Amino acid sequence: MTHARLDPGQSRSSPCRRHAALGALVPLALALLLGDTADAASETVDLELVLAADGSGSIDPEELKLQREGYASALTSPEVMSAIASNLHGAIAVLYLEWGAPSSQDIVVDWMTIRTAADADAFADRLRAAPRRSYGYNSISNAILFADRLMRENAAEGLKRVIDVSGDGPNIGGAPIREARDQVVAGGTVINALSVRRAGSQTAGSMAWTGQPLEDYYRDNVIGGPGAFVEIADETRRFTDAVRSKLVQEIAGIDAARRIFAAAAPVSASDEPAVP
Repeated sequence: MTHARLDPGQSRSSPCRRHAALGALVPLALALLLGDTADAASETVDLELVLAADGSGSIDPEELKLQREGYASALTSPEVMSAIASNLHGAIAVLYLEWGAPSSQDIVVDWMTIRTAADADAFADRLRAAPRRSYGYNSISNAILFADRLMRENAAEGLKRVIDVSGDGPNIGGAPIREARDQVVAGGTVINALSVRRAGSQTAGSMAWTGQPLEDYYRDNVIGGPGAFVEIADETRRFTDAVRSKLVQEIAGIDAARRIFAAAAPVSASDEPAVP
């Protein structure tokens, strides 16, 4: 705190002068205090992003570990950091949750602002270390409703909001999926999806369950909002590559994503972003 200085000729015993000096400091201190509180209460970022990953019973412990590692590696990649830096504020607010049964939505890593590589590393470290708590099958609808509420209650003010859903099966239980999707999209949030094809997973039986491939089911029932898209991770495209491409598009947009991947060296065909 800055203390008022007394002039050499000013009497230290003068209560009027002392009260006047203190009175001048009060508004300044109050303004500084309120300014700090405002900064802590809200922060403007380019994107509020919820990573809503499948933590249901179809995901075994090894698959869950690989899935988290894929997100951690993608978030810390040079391409994602370039995407963050390319925007107006150079910052995104990110939360990672895992979903399962209608009553199971677990916040694995709470909201963090990512501006720098150190921020991304800290997020990735927390993601790798967190215990598993999600259970049951397979409520995408309740997960996106939960994610949307988290964005409306957080401290960030994003220029856009995106829920990034990944899964290996269709919606099972909870709110009707299209009603949940439409409610979230009507509030201005975009929902994108990642279809994860794994041998022996629910994806393999998606045709029998829904009558269509999982990525088509996600297009018809899960995604929504301007520019919404579905990415695919399968035996021809690594999970990390698909997540990285998806994140760069969500953060920077499709045109900037093309430039970012074109500038990366080397760039494999699997890194190219899919056109929505």
